[in-house]
Amino acid sequence: QVQLVESGGGLVQSGGSLRLSCTASGRTFSDDILAWFRQAPGKEREFVAAISWSEEWTNYLNSVKGRFTISRDAVKNTLYLQMNRLTPEDSGAYYCAAGETVLDVFSRRYYPYWGQGTQVTVSS
Repeated sequence: QVQLVESGGGLVQSGGSLRLSCTASGRTFSDDILAWFRQAPGKEREFVAAISWSEEWTNYLNSVKGRFTISRDAVKNTLYLQMNRLTPEDSGAYYCAAGETVLDVFSRRYYPYWGQGTQVTVSS
Protein backbone atom coordinates (compact mmCIF):
# COMPACT_ATOMS: atom_id res chain seq x y z
CA GLN A 1 0.00 0.00 0.00
CA VAL A 2 1.47 3.31 -1.09
CA GLN A 3 1.65 5.96 1.59
CA LEU A 4 2.81 9.55 1.44
CA VAL A 5 3.00 11.30 4.79
CA GLU A 6 3.69 15.03 5.00
CA SER A 7 5.03 16.93 7.98
CA GLY A 8 6.64 20.26 8.80
CA GLY A 9 3.75 22.65 8.37
CA GLY A 10 2.94 25.33 10.90
CA LEU A 11 2.43 28.99 11.63
CA VAL A 12 5.18 31.39 10.60
CA GLN A 13 5.49 35.13 10.20
CA SER A 14 5.83 36.75 6.81
CA GLY A 15 9.44 36.54 5.68
CA GLY A 16 10.05 33.36 7.65
CA SER A 17 10.95 29.85 6.51
CA LEU A 18 9.59 26.32 6.80
CA ARG A 19 10.75 22.96 5.52
CA LEU A 20 8.12 20.42 4.56
CA SER A 21 8.86 16.72 4.40
CA CYS A 22 7.01 13.88 2.70
CA THR A 23 7.99 10.31 3.53
CA ALA A 24 7.03 7.77 0.89
CA SER A 25 6.54 4.03 1.34
CA GLY A 26 4.86 1.05 -0.24
CA ARG A 27 6.63 0.88 -3.59
CA THR A 28 9.75 1.94 -5.47
CA PHE A 29 9.66 5.53 -6.60
CA SER A 30 12.77 5.45 -8.79
CA ASP A 31 10.77 6.10 -11.96
CA ASP A 32 8.45 8.67 -10.44
CA ILE A 33 7.96 12.37 -10.60
CA LEU A 34 7.37 13.83 -7.16
CA ALA A 35 5.56 17.08 -6.61
CA TRP A 36 4.13 19.53 -4.12
CA PHE A 37 0.73 21.12 -4.58
CA ARG A 38 -1.10 23.54 -2.31
CA GLN A 39 -4.67 24.56 -1.75
CA ALA A 40 -5.93 27.72 -0.09
CA PRO A 41 -9.50 27.89 1.27
CA GLY A 42 -11.98 28.37 -1.56
CA LYS A 43 -9.35 27.92 -4.26
CA GLU A 44 -8.29 25.16 -6.60
CA ARG A 45 -5.35 22.96 -5.67
CA GLU A 46 -2.34 24.36 -7.53
CA PHE A 47 1.04 23.06 -8.55
CA VAL A 48 3.99 24.38 -6.54
CA ALA A 49 7.06 22.34 -7.53
CA ALA A 50 8.13 19.02 -9.01
CA ILE A 51 11.29 16.94 -9.24
CA SER A 52 12.27 13.80 -11.06
CA TRP A 53 13.41 11.04 -8.73
CA SER A 54 16.75 11.06 -10.54
CA GLU A 55 16.97 14.79 -9.74
CA GLU A 56 17.71 15.51 -13.41
CA TRP A 57 15.20 18.34 -13.43
CA THR A 58 12.98 20.47 -11.25
CA ASN A 59 10.08 22.74 -12.07
CA TYR A 60 8.48 25.53 -10.04
CA LEU A 61 5.43 27.74 -9.97
CA ASN A 62 6.63 31.15 -11.10
CA SER A 63 5.65 32.87 -7.88
CA VAL A 64 7.84 30.57 -5.75
CA LYS A 65 10.94 30.52 -7.97
CA GLY A 66 13.97 31.71 -6.04
CA ARG A 67 12.20 31.21 -2.70
CA PHE A 68 11.30 27.50 -2.63
CA THR A 69 13.57 24.53 -3.26
CA ILE A 70 12.36 20.99 -3.90
CA SER A 71 14.69 18.08 -3.20
CA ARG A 72 14.61 14.44 -2.23
CA ASP A 73 16.65 12.00 -0.18
CA ALA A 74 16.77 8.62 -1.92
CA VAL A 75 18.03 6.78 1.16
CA LYS A 76 15.23 8.09 3.36
CA ASN A 77 12.65 7.96 0.55
CA THR A 78 11.71 11.48 1.52
CA LEU A 79 10.70 14.53 -0.50
CA TYR A 80 11.37 18.02 0.84
CA LEU A 81 10.20 21.53 0.15
CA GLN A 82 12.34 24.29 1.64
CA MET A 83 10.28 27.46 1.72
CA ASN A 84 11.98 30.81 2.35
CA ARG A 85 10.72 34.42 2.39
CA LEU A 86 7.18 33.21 2.94
CA THR A 87 4.25 35.54 2.36
CA PRO A 88 0.58 35.26 3.41
CA GLU A 89 -0.20 34.26 -0.19
CA ASP A 90 1.77 31.05 0.44
CA SER A 91 -0.72 29.93 3.10
CA GLY A 92 -2.69 26.76 2.49
CA ALA A 93 -2.67 23.01 2.81
CA TYR A 94 0.41 21.53 1.14
CA TYR A 95 0.21 18.09 -0.42
CA CYS A 96 2.91 15.86 -1.82
CA ALA A 97 2.11 13.70 -4.82
CA ALA A 98 3.81 11.02 -6.87
CA GLY A 99 3.28 9.42 -10.24
CA GLU A 100 5.14 7.42 -12.90
CA THR A 101 3.39 8.61 -16.03
CA VAL A 102 3.09 12.34 -15.57
CA LEU A 103 2.40 13.91 -18.94
CA ASP A 104 1.91 17.36 -17.46
CA VAL A 105 3.65 18.06 -14.14
CA PHE A 106 1.33 21.00 -13.50
CA SER A 107 -1.80 18.85 -13.65
CA ARG A 108 -2.89 16.94 -10.55
CA ARG A 109 -4.75 14.39 -12.68
CA TYR A 110 -1.48 12.59 -13.49
CA TYR A 111 -0.54 11.94 -9.88
CA PRO A 112 -2.30 8.86 -8.50
CA TYR A 113 -0.65 9.01 -5.09
CA TRP A 114 -1.29 11.80 -2.58
CA GLY A 115 -0.51 12.58 1.01
CA GLN A 116 -3.04 13.86 3.51
CA GLY A 117 -1.63 17.39 3.55
CA THR A 118 0.09 19.65 6.02
CA GLN A 119 -1.12 23.16 6.85
CA VAL A 120 1.05 26.21 6.31
CA THR A 121 -0.15 29.53 7.69
CA VAL A 122 1.85 32.70 7.11
CA SER A 123 0.85 35.70 9.17
CA SER A 124 1.39 39.26 8.00
